[in-house]
Amino acid sequence: MVDGEKERGEKSKENVVDLNLCIIRDMEVIELNKRRSGQAFEVILKPPSFDGGPNPLATTPPRREPSLEEIQRKLDAAEERRKCQEAELLKHLAEKREHEREVAQKALEEHNNFIRLAKERLELRMENNKEKREAHLAAMLERLQEKDKHAVEVRKNREHKEESA
Repeated sequence: MVDGEKERGEKSKENVVDLNLCIIRDMEVIELNKRRSGQAFEVILKPPSFDGGPNPLATTPPRREPSLEEIQRKLDAAEERRKCQEAELLKHLAEKREHEREVAQKALEEHNNFIRLAKERLELRMENNKEKREAHLAAMLERLQEKDKHAVEVRKNREHKEESA
């Protein structure tokens, strides 16, 4: 049993990291407390120090003045971009105007078709009314003529009766 306890002790020591051995320049690790359930640490990050390190200003190359050719090239590119944007805007506006024209044309055609159909229906109704009125007038005239014939016959019959009597 003593050998088993030694082996467990050695294994547990192998899994433990001694933080005092690790020295990191930009952070400090402080062990807060040890418990059976685990360990707690506080990690403190230090501000970067430039003592002994490379100078950050030395690593960035100095900014050079642009030449006239570069400035002119950039101005030309900007002018080209502006022209492209303006052309794109004009194209978009032309497409929008064309669409509006097509919509207005379609609305006008539909309106004209509606008016044409309404006129046709009105003319058809007027024609039907005219035919009905003419038929009604013809029927009334025919009845009137029949009444006149009947009246003439009645007069003739009276005259015949008066002559015979």
